[in-house]
Amino acid sequence: MNKSTFFGMVTWLALLIGLALLFEAVLNPNKTENLGKGETVVLERGPDGQYHAEALINGVKVNVLVDTGATGVAISKQLADRLGLKSTGTIRANTATGESIGYAVRLASVRLGGIEASDVGAAIVPGLGEEVLLGMSFLGRMDIRLYQGRMTIKNR
Repeated sequence: MNKSTFFGMVTWLALLIGLALLFEAVLNPNKTENLGKGETVVLERGPDGQYHAEALINGVKVNVLVDTGATGVAISKQLADRLGLKSTGTIRANTATGESIGYAVRLASVRLGGIEASDVGAAIVPGLGEEVLLGMSFLGRMDIRLYQGRMTIKNR
């Protein structure tokens, strides 16, 4: 391999890595390290019109969809197993895909940036994807404002 071919390959590789990082930053600007540690968190709306972010549930980093229209926090069976959660009973869950059975659990802590709540009610919802639905059992403890593509969440 000659020198110009090698430098050409390195240049293309660097360009592809740069584009991948840029694409990730646009799709999910609300990474844990960008949210800060203050009493106020500002989330940027994603290109899909939703508010996605990284959060910590019981100290484990997870991707969440912040949904003020959801009653509670919904997690997958896989995440519940990873967190070592045990159900306290069955509940009826109404989701976008219809009615299903869920399993009630309590989360020791939910942290979004510098905002944290403890003893948060949640449901294990079989068939839920990897993303956690962060609903009002967490958000109802906060002051929430939506304005110009930003969601501002403050501790009360």
